[in-house]
This record gives sequence, C-alpha cells and structure tokens, in this order.
Amino acid sequence: MERLVRSDARLILASLLLLAALAWVYLIMMVASMADGRAMDAMFAAPQPWTPQTFVLMFCMWWIMMIGMMVPSAAPMILLFGRVQRRQLAGQAPYASTSLFALAYLVVWAAFSALATLAQWSLNSAAVLAPMNIRVGGAAAAVILIAGGLYQLTPFKRACLEHCRSPAQFLAGRWRKGKAGALRMGLEHGGYCVGCCWLLMALLFVGGVMNLIWVAGLALLVMAEKLVPRGDILARATGYALLAAGVIVAAFTLT
Repeated sequence: MERLVRSDARLILASLLLLAALAWVYLIMMVASMADGRAMDAMFAAPQPWTPQTFVLMFCMWWIMMIGMMVPSAAPMILLFGRVQRRQLAGQAPYASTSLFALAYLVVWAAFSALATLAQWSLNSAAVLAPMNIRVGGAAAAVILIAGGLYQLTPFKRACLEHCRSPAQFLAGRWRKGKAGALRMGLEHGGYCVGCCWLLMALLFVGGVMNLIWVAGLALLVMAEKLVPRGDILARATGYALLAAGVIVAAFTLT
C-alpha cells in the first residue's frame, strides 16, 4: 500500500507540475508575441470596444494565468486528497476522483477569471488601462493597493487562509465519498482559496497583467502564505506593506 501511495503521489505531482508548466509556457509565449508586435490588436488596445472573441480570449488568458499561479500552492491539498482516496478505495487507483477534485478547484478559479475579465473590460471601457501591460495607475492603483492591504487584515482573510494552510483539517471536516463528493470538496476548497487570494490577484492590475515578473512574484507570495510556517504573519505584514504603498501612491497622485 505504501508503495502504491508513493507511486500515486509521484504521478499526481508530475501531472500538476506539467499543468502549471504548460500554463507558464503559454503566458511566456503570449508576452513574447506582444513584444514583437504580433499581438497588438484590439485585445490590447485601449480604449475601444471588445468583441465577443476578445472577451473569450481574455477569459482564457486569465484562467490559464490562474492555473499557472495557483496549482503549485494547491498541490499539497491535491496530493493529500489522492493519498486519502487510495486508502478509502481499498487499493483502487484514486486518479479519477483526484482529477475531479482538481477540476472542481480549477472551475472555481474559472469563475474568478470571468469576473476578472469583466473588471478588465470595465477598466478598458473607462480608458484607465495601459494598453500593452494592462495596468492602472494613479488613483485606481492606490485604491486597489489600499483595499488589498485592508483585506489582508480582515478575519475573513484569516479564516480562508487557515483552511488553505490546513489540508488535513479541511479533509477531515468536509470529507464526502464518491465522485460527487470529490467535486463538492474541490469546489469548497477552491472557494476558500479564492476567498484567500482574490484581492492579491487584483494587484495584477497594479503591476501589470502582462508583467510576468509581477505575476511570478504574486504566485510566490500566495504559495508562501499557504506553505511556510506562520504564513498568517506574512499575510498581515503584506497587508501593512500594501497599505503603505497605497498611501504613497495616493499622495503622489494628489500632488
């Protein structure tokens, strides 16, 4: 059984790493195509009306970006789920249920991506987005920074982060049998993860949605909050830093 569990873990981890790597390859190729002008079309020119095709492409970009950013930090939960499933299924391969759990988790981030795409469309329509790197400045940036800082200090953030930091506790308290149970648990975990990170993801509009250094930095911050010891302290420190940055940006905007 232990050999089977280790084999499952290796396969699941390899699949997750491959999924995240493919997402990052897509993002790198997109940024590279923008750099040589091949993607300078209506998608990235602001302000001008979006077509339905633009919306779909932007949604796909956001969802793939969320996959690349969030799958690594979700790996411990998914690996533990697969381990428990192997034991619950009395030796049967846990891949189907684990895949459903991961898929449900990603569906929640797809819903977030749809909302992020709507936000981008609204900012594009208001002519406050820089066309190439998709970022805001001035007052809009200050508002996002201050809102993000305040949210980091809220009890809701702490509660969501605690669920994300405690995979064993989450599974023990919310275990459901069968494939329907796997879907439900994946949706619940995805909900807590979005609740933990949604305003951190909004910071993409400050640093630039197409700024891969900024994207990678936020992904590392999210991973650190979830995985390092006392990530809750890191979350609060990040909140104070974001508040300070927001106040500084607001001061420069008003002068």
